[in-house]
Amino acid sequence: MDSALSDPLNGSAEAGGPANGKTRPPSTPEGIALAYGSLLLMALLPIFFGALRSVRCARGKNASDMPETITSRDAARFPIIASCTLLGLYLFFKIFSQEYINLLLSMYFFVLGILALSHTISPFMNKFFPANFPNRQYQLLFTQGSGENKEEIINYEFDTKDLVCLGLSSIVGIWYLLRKHWIANNLFGLAFSLNGVELLHLNNVSTGCILLGGLFIYDVFWVFGTNVMVTVAKSFEAPIKLVFPQDLLEKGLEADNFAMLGLGDIVIPGIFIALLLRFDISLKKNTHTYFYTSFAAYIFGLGLTIFIMHIFKHAQPALLYLVPACIGFPILVALAKGEVTEMFSYESSAEILPHTPRLTHFPTVSGSPASLADSMQQKLAGPRRRRPQNPSAIYEESNPKDPAAVTESKEGTEASASKGLEKKEK
Repeated sequence: MDSALSDPLNGSAEAGGPANGKTRPPSTPEGIALAYGSLLLMALLPIFFGALRSVRCARGKNASDMPETITSRDAARFPIIASCTLLGLYLFFKIFSQEYINLLLSMYFFVLGILALSHTISPFMNKFFPANFPNRQYQLLFTQGSGENKEEIINYEFDTKDLVCLGLSSIVGIWYLLRKHWIANNLFGLAFSLNGVELLHLNNVSTGCILLGGLFIYDVFWVFGTNVMVTVAKSFEAPIKLVFPQDLLEKGLEADNFAMLGLGDIVIPGIFIALLLRFDISLKKNTHTYFYTSFAAYIFGLGLTIFIMHIFKHAQPALLYLVPACIGFPILVALAKGEVTEMFSYESSAEILPHTPRLTHFPTVSGSPASLADSMQQKLAGPRRRRPQNPSAIYEESNPKDPAAVTESKEGTEASASKGLEKKEK
C-alpha cells in the first residue's frame, strides 16, 4: 500500500524529476499552493461522502452492497501483509522490466477502476434518469459445488441504470488505459477511496486503534528507513495515488511535475472517521461531534504533513501525523464529555445485519454455585409435558368438524387406556 505524501522537489530526479536527470524549472509559489490545496480537497471528498454512504451501507440489506468488517485480528495482520506486498512489488520492479509489470497492472486496475467508478456515480446518476426509464433487474451469481455443499462465490445484483453507469465509466477507463492522463488517474483514485471508506467497516474503536497504530509503524519504517515506498510509488503506474501538477499554471493539462498522495493516507483514516460517524448516530443525540472532530483532525494532520514536507523537501509518511491526530482528538473529546466507555464499547458490526436477532444483554445470575446447581436439578426433575400418543386424536382436536365425533374419539381413547391398565394389573 502506498501511503506516502511525495513532492517532486522542484525538479529533483530522485523525487519524481525526469528520468534522464535533467532538472525542471522550479514551480511557482502559486502552482505549489494550488497543487497542495487540490490534494487536500481531493482527500476530503471521499472521506466525507464515503462516511455518509457507510451509514446507509450498514443499514442496507442488499447482498451486493454488504460491507466487509475488519476485526482486531485482521487489523493486527494488515501491516504485515502490506509490508510483504510492498516489498514484493519493489523486488518485481528491480528484477523484471517495469514496462511489462505496469502493462499487467494497468489491465487489472482498468477493470477494477471501471467497477469502482460505476458504483461511485450510480447514486448520483439515478437522479438524472426520467421516471419512465425502462429499468430491469439483473443478478450475477456464481456458485461452487451442488446440493447442500453449494457455496456462493459472487452474488451481485444490478439493473439497467447500473449498466448505463458502467458504460460511462468504461469511457474513463479507456482514456486512462490509452493516455494515462492524471485526471483519469484521479477519477479512479477517488472512486477507489470512496468505495474503501464506504465498504470497509471497523467493528469497534479498539480495532481502529490497532489498525492505525500498526500502519503508523509501517509507514514510518518504509518511508524513513528505506526508499522502498517512494520507489514503488513512482514506478507503479496505477491509480493507487492522487496526483496534481505543480506546473499546471504554466503547462495546463499537459503538466508533468506532480505532487502525490497515496490512497492509504485517505482510506485508512477514512474508515476510522466513518466508524465515529456511526458511533455518533448510535448515541441518538442528533449531533455528529466525533465525526466533525475527527474530520477536523484529519485536515490538521494532512496540513501539517504538507507543511513539514515543504520545509524539509523530502517525502513524508503522512500517517505519522494523521494517526495521532485522528485518534487523539476524538479521545480527548470523549474524555471531556465522559463518554470514553461508550466509545470503546460501541460495536459497529451489530448494525450490518439489523434483521438478524442478536444477544444484546446477558441475564443476571446470583447465588452460590451449590444453590445454582440445586435450582438446575429441580428444574430438570420437574414435571414435563407429554405429547398425546394418538395421532388421530391430534388431528381431530385440531379440526373439530363434528362435536359428537370428537366426544366418541375421547371416550374410545379413555376405554383403551382403562383396558391397558386392567391387563397390567392381571
